[in-house]
Amino acid sequence: MDEHDRPWTGTDMTARVIDPATLAQAFRTEVSADVVRLSAERGRPLRIRGLLSQAEGPAHTYATWAQRGGASVGIDVVLSHVAEGEAAAAVAAANADEDVDGIFCYYPLAGPLDDPWLRELVDPRKDVEGMHSFWSRMLYENRRELDTGSRAILPCTPLAILKLLGEAGLGGSAAQAPLEGVVVVVINRSEVVGRPLAAMLANDGAEVISLDVSSTQLFEPAIGRHAHGVRDSDEDRRSALARADVVITGVPSRSFPLVGADEIAPGAICVNFSQFRNFDDSVHDKASVFIPRVGPMTVTMAMRNLVRLAAL
Repeated sequence: MDEHDRPWTGTDMTARVIDPATLAQAFRTEVSADVVRLSAERGRPLRIRGLLSQAEGPAHTYATWAQRGGASVGIDVVLSHVAEGEAAAAVAAANADEDVDGIFCYYPLAGPLDDPWLRELVDPRKDVEGMHSFWSRMLYENRRELDTGSRAILPCTPLAILKLLGEAGLGGSAAQAPLEGVVVVVINRSEVVGRPLAAMLANDGAEVISLDVSSTQLFEPAIGRHAHGVRDSDEDRRSALARADVVITGVPSRSFPLVGADEIAPGAICVNFSQFRNFDDSVHDKASVFIPRVGPMTVTMAMRNLVRLAAL
């Protein structure tokens, strides 16, 4: 067992540790009431078709969690195991099925080259993950409502992280820029989590330093303009972490150099959404809040997205 696999420990922890399962339960109560109403209107339970090609591993685990999470609020999550070459046809069938209210693709599904295109095949009206370009375009343009006045669908893991940051006490009272003056470091720039998360934070007024293995980008806050801006930066990890109010990591590798207490600012909020540990135990003695995982909130936000889609 290496340092990335050891359980979280520490004898003099000062950071408040937030369990995402506790916050998720509060949201599930709200979602359950909506599910009862919408199911009664349809005369059947709300239903998600989950598409999975992996027999084990993170995607399979995630699918299992989602199935349990759906059951906890009265949503049927029906898993279909498909071969990589059959994924596109399976999405098309779920799109056309009037008894399917939402579609959940557990990637990798069709392979690394085809998965990004597969997201575009999902009907955005059934896209509980909020990953279709219809929703992504609204996010990056900071358009928060449809023409009908209904709220736009946001990607579930970034949304879960924002809700957890709110639970940590981050955010002001300004409706358009509640994170004005906040500096955030996001170590991950994937199209699934890191990039949309940085955009959401910047749209709420934060200055976001996005780090990945090869470059740094600055997401400039959308204050005084419609949407955030993005530009390259030469700021390095140590400089960025030293001035960050919030540090969010999602590096899916055991070889990632753990973020330690000597790198973060006193009182920083630290969030880990990787399946691996990205923080050293020492951060507990310097951070104000530590959030070790996000999974339960991600599943709950996906169910919340389904309710909003079903209500459209």
